[in-house]
Amino acid sequence: MTVRTVARALGAVTALSAAAALLRTGVRRYRLVSTVPAELRHPMLYLPVTFGPPVLWLVRRATPRPAALAEGTTAVRRTVPGRDGHPPVDVWVYEAAGRRRPSGVLLWVHGGGFVLGDPVSYHDVCSRYARELGVAVVSVDYRLAPEHPFPAGLEDCYTALRWLQTSAAELGVDPTRIAVGGDSAGGGLAATLAQLALDRAEVAVCFQLLVYPMLDDRTVLRDDDGTGRLVWTPTSNRFGWTSYLGHPPAAEEDRPYAAGARRVDLRGLPPAWIGVGDVDLFHAEDVAYAARLRAAGVPCELHVAPGLYHGADGFREARAEVARDFRRRTVDALRPAIGSSTPG
Repeated sequence: MTVRTVARALGAVTALSAAAALLRTGVRRYRLVSTVPAELRHPMLYLPVTFGPPVLWLVRRATPRPAALAEGTTAVRRTVPGRDGHPPVDVWVYEAAGRRRPSGVLLWVHGGGFVLGDPVSYHDVCSRYARELGVAVVSVDYRLAPEHPFPAGLEDCYTALRWLQTSAAELGVDPTRIAVGGDSAGGGLAATLAQLALDRAEVAVCFQLLVYPMLDDRTVLRDDDGTGRLVWTPTSNRFGWTSYLGHPPAAEEDRPYAAGARRVDLRGLPPAWIGVGDVDLFHAEDVAYAARLRAAGVPCELHVAPGLYHGADGFREARAEVARDFRRRTVDALRPAIGSSTPG
């Protein structure tokens, strides 16, 4: 047998092994997705995407496609001056035609595992809050990890929050009705932003809307219980937290505000709404944080949506009632705190 023949035979065996491994992965993925209610299934669920440096590099080089604005709303990009040595921050300001001034205002922080995301991808989300609640919405274009680890992104959010308060008259908002909110990593930043605002005592936050928030880096350290196998996985979570913290998560983290769930004393924080799916990787940490808020005397409504994986409300709102209900609940939670009557 010649060397060339052996090489061909080994190449064929390698190709077959790779094909078999790919087939096994596909079968496992199909079985996993088959456990999801039919109305919540999305084609992307069949792709076992895990976020890390290669995927991050590829995704960031794709030009973000702005989401459509809700009918009758506008979005204006502005640059907020830096403060205390921090750089300027870009924000998007949304409002519906005929907004009654002064109105309440929502400061929105987008998701993306601390490493991805941008406000334009949330044009639809933010403009709908503006239209349905008759309020102004400000979305923060904060710095992303790993290039800008903690506390860069949080300080950008605080810069925007402080600007909201000092520019309330110009923006036509009521400085006593400022809420903070966000989804996923944005929800985690919103939670720590509420903590930071309480301690600095410069801006009074009246409410926090935490949509499946990324609150606890110690979730990376827990035993794998099979939760969170869709969209945002344990491997992606480790990458996101490591990028944001500047080091792998450990049992101890002595920097205040690095992770919302690590704060010991939750007394005095603004009322909160926390929503998460029961198969979301963040389910346990979100439920635990809600319980701790309540124990500290902070009003907190917790909604656990059956069958909802991470981000499913965005993927399947048009098809699944559970996803539509989830989003309605976020609007209903905000309305008593900052909502206005119908604009007009």
